[in-house]
Amino acid sequence: MQTTQLGNSDLFLTPLGIGSWAMGGGGWAFAWGPQDDAESVAAIRAGIDAGMNWIDTAAVYGLGHSEEIVAAALAGVAQKPYVFTKCERRWGSDRKIYKSLKADSIREECEASLRRLQVDVIDLYQIHWPEPDEDIEEGWGAMMRLKEEGKIRWAGVSNFSVAQMKRALPIGAITSLQPPYSLLVRDIEAETMPFCAEHNIGILCYSPMHSGLLSGGMTAERIAAMAPDDHRRNRPQFQEPLLSRNLALVELLRAIGARHGKAPGEVAIAWALHRPEVTAAIVGLRSPAQLTGVIGAGDLRLSTSEVEELEGFLAKQQ
Repeated sequence: MQTTQLGNSDLFLTPLGIGSWAMGGGGWAFAWGPQDDAESVAAIRAGIDAGMNWIDTAAVYGLGHSEEIVAAALAGVAQKPYVFTKCERRWGSDRKIYKSLKADSIREECEASLRRLQVDVIDLYQIHWPEPDEDIEEGWGAMMRLKEEGKIRWAGVSNFSVAQMKRALPIGAITSLQPPYSLLVRDIEAETMPFCAEHNIGILCYSPMHSGLLSGGMTAERIAAMAPDDHRRNRPQFQEPLLSRNLALVELLRAIGARHGKAPGEVAIAWALHRPEVTAAIVGLRSPAQLTGVIGAGDLRLSTSEVEELEGFLAKQQ
């Protein structure tokens, strides 16, 4: 795969990165249901073998478990990918999640992530959510100190607004923003994308298939049968009246994909990547088999007419 430089960093990323949210397993507030650890390890290794050169995780995924899985998968791998993780979402002995951007808290999280990941330095460390809002400046200052000390190579943010990034920039440069971006979630187009382009902030979009909804493998029956702790059950795009429209969109993705020998999910990811402001996309994997329906997005270039076809479908449905 070709690589693209991430913002102001020296990291050159493949267009697709391995997402490990679901690898955290079940039993926590934002789980995707039960997950087989061996399948997670195999998925990561399959992604690396297919050429993906970065993996994105977070401390809160599985309350530390996802980071441990990443470490297990990378043990003994000669050509290791870049490892990105996140801070700010914490949890106590009761497993309830809370938010903290206090400097001491971020330092504690960084040390814990270094231990779980079994690395000496984190390639990209990101503030997961800008919460509590009043502590953004303190949190970003702590990130800059971790960078100066060599515990992290580069620092980014996730789910920040333009106004919040403007508050952080005087303290230190932002390497990347990680926002949701897909055919179904396009809030960043009007203001955020131009701001990131102006300030050389790379965009790593997450959920380009909207948590699997646009993958081509989702049906109303499958959604109804999801595990009770799969958070997607409660999201509006997975429920009527939006669900029928979204499944019709998948059929259009399937038709476009057929012209290129690609799966619907690959078309959905390629659509997100067609914007020049987007450096790369995070693709969640739960098994090696899932790689088949996403890996082709890295070299798929949609034509202007195909992009317009997708835009036209959504415009008619509004």
